[in-house]
Amino acid sequence: MRFSLLALLLLPSLLPAEDLRWFKGNTHTHSLWSDGNDFPDMISAWYKDNGYDFLAMSDHNTLAVGDKWLSEAAIEKRKITLGRKVLDKYRERFGDVWVQTRADKDGQTEVRLRPLEEYRARLEKPGEFLLVQAEEISAGFGKAPIHINAINLNEAIQPMKDLVSIRETMRTNLQAIAEQAVKTGRPIMAHINHPNFRWALTAEDLAHVIEDRFFEVYNGHPATYPEGDPARADSSTERIWDIANTIRIAELKQPPLFGMSTDDSHHYHGGTATPGRGWVMVRTTKLDSSALVEAMQRGDFYASTGVTLEDVTFDKTTRELRVKIKGEPGVKYRTEYRGTLKSYDRAVQEVPSPADDNHPVRLKHSDDVGGLLADSESLESSYKLTGEELYVRAIVISDKAMLNPATPGQMQQAWTQPVGWENR
Repeated sequence: MRFSLLALLLLPSLLPAEDLRWFKGNTHTHSLWSDGNDFPDMISAWYKDNGYDFLAMSDHNTLAVGDKWLSEAAIEKRKITLGRKVLDKYRERFGDVWVQTRADKDGQTEVRLRPLEEYRARLEKPGEFLLVQAEEISAGFGKAPIHINAINLNEAIQPMKDLVSIRETMRTNLQAIAEQAVKTGRPIMAHINHPNFRWALTAEDLAHVIEDRFFEVYNGHPATYPEGDPARADSSTERIWDIANTIRIAELKQPPLFGMSTDDSHHYHGGTATPGRGWVMVRTTKLDSSALVEAMQRGDFYASTGVTLEDVTFDKTTRELRVKIKGEPGVKYRTEYRGTLKSYDRAVQEVPSPADDNHPVRLKHSDDVGGLLADSESLESSYKLTGEELYVRAIVISDKAMLNPATPGQMQQAWTQPVGWENR
């Protein structure tokens, strides 16, 4: 059986290579518009100053539109560490004319949050830095948080909660995002966030909600546990990715998930959920929100926590996945080509979960799923598919620690998207 027309539309671009370039961006960020602790223009300036090409501010269940004021006391209360006032930093960066304050009925200072359309005019620069409108649609089923980022939105989408099951709640919110894309005629992408936040989602959940095409293989918030938990079967996000994609391709005849790496930053004055941990590198012709989304929908991007790739290509004729690393002096790299063969062992074992898990029993899958097919320690390597693989993806692991790890021991890595599934 062949995949649907949707799968064919998601094949890699045939754009001339000379017209393409890589753009660095983060699609998961929070500000004072929801539960972050700094002004959105301050946060956007940080990303611009630190070499990002685009940023999606994705506050919970809201867009940065309209008129919103916060008391200075409330803003200071969110700050994690002692030191200079948040408002003082804001004035220093943008000036007194830009910072709007007023006194409330008790004489206390309130500060106006600038909406996106106002601060983007000050920070954006064509071809160099772009702000993309986004929202973290924060729904849930029971105690399981179901958070979905929608990128390139036109209007806010209100979350729909507790709809029959975890999967149905995921599906219904994803359908609402897709409906807005159809209504507006603009490309909008959605990615499922942090499956291990409060141990909300399993690989089977992500596999069977075929409306989803993206999920976070890395999230920089320390409470999202991308490494998983040994007490919970198959719970690392990489393991979840391989299991979900194997089920999708082999059993459901559906396209696989693509993997995102994001910050999920909340804290900008000390704290634990800080910026600069995870990002995506998107290959397209121009720095434009629709072009970026369309490239990611094609799978023409990779996820990173520090490793930079000069190139990643998949030749559909020779069926060869090729990876070229931009190496740093003194740093060692290992590229692993992982995938699942058609002949994989489909046996599963039921394993009880800890009491705080949203799934009393999780399924343990065979080591054949997402198995190591080849590896290399060279800066340039490739893997030629034999026809026996359901898909292949590459992960590049360096021996250099992340510059700002969420938890100790996290190393700089990069993940390419799965290939070889397109014509099945």
